[in-house]
Amino acid sequence: MNIIRIKSLIDRWKRIPDNITKMQEAIGRIESRQILNASLDEISDSEFKVYSQWGEDGIIQYILDRIPIINKVFVEFGVEDYTESNTRFLLKNNKWSGLVLDGNKDNVEYIKNDTSVYWAHNLKAEHIFITKDNINSILISNGIPQDLGLLSIDIDGNDYWIWDAINCIKPRVVITEFNSLFGYKSKVSIPYLSDFVRSKAHFSCVYYGASLAAFEYLGNTKGYSLVATNSAGNNAFFVRNDLISNFRVINSHEAYKFSHFREAKDSDGNLSYLSIDEQRDLISELNVVDVEKNQIIRIKDIDF
Repeated sequence: MNIIRIKSLIDRWKRIPDNITKMQEAIGRIESRQILNASLDEISDSEFKVYSQWGEDGIIQYILDRIPIINKVFVEFGVEDYTESNTRFLLKNNKWSGLVLDGNKDNVEYIKNDTSVYWAHNLKAEHIFITKDNINSILISNGIPQDLGLLSIDIDGNDYWIWDAINCIKPRVVITEFNSLFGYKSKVSIPYLSDFVRSKAHFSCVYYGASLAAFEYLGNTKGYSLVATNSAGNNAFFVRNDLISNFRVINSHEAYKFSHFREAKDSDGNLSYLSIDEQRDLISELNVVDVEKNQIIRIKDIDF
């Protein structure tokens, strides 16, 4: 085999990831068109995955097609290197612009060097550790419009407290990650800690975030209604109340799904594949806040 032939094969091999990505996006566009006029029993039936972790890409397309959008702008927290995210398909397929934030500098550098999104689209990435004290100034300094299209919060920790603190914007759609280990009845969150890091808070990595009921409670106080959760049982979707007419409002009991993925780790940092009860036992003595009563309780005392 001559050198020219070898180089040609290498070039083809290098193009395989790009071709796979183009195929994924093409399939996503087809699925997006199929769900736009669909009559679904549950919004989660619209799920499909292009860049999202589970089926969030489809749910987002379904919801956004049913509300008017003035500013096609998104903000997403906790995107890691942005290869898997809730807004990448929105950026590439729908040509939205947006701001993504992550606390890891290497992740942000990776995004900035990813020409398929950072050069080709109107995306800004910032390296910053988000707290309830800096989030509003971050949004204001980046020129985020008050009436933006979508906000996605997934920072594996202070998610509840960050959304609670945001007062400079009023997104039309909000996506929050919830911790299904906390059940669907109790309105609980981890206590706020400005430097909270999931892996340092407890070796299991399952002590983080807030319950679905807590987010439903917070959403209601901020003028939002819960309309869907994904089938994986870790993301909740809220629509602003002035735009809710095309949706059936559901409560945390109806919407709750236990996340069947087993992410608990042992003390050596290896996946332990524990059951839901075993995972809860690991963190049973740790504290959470009942956000409605503003009381500290232990996880073992939660009404699941």
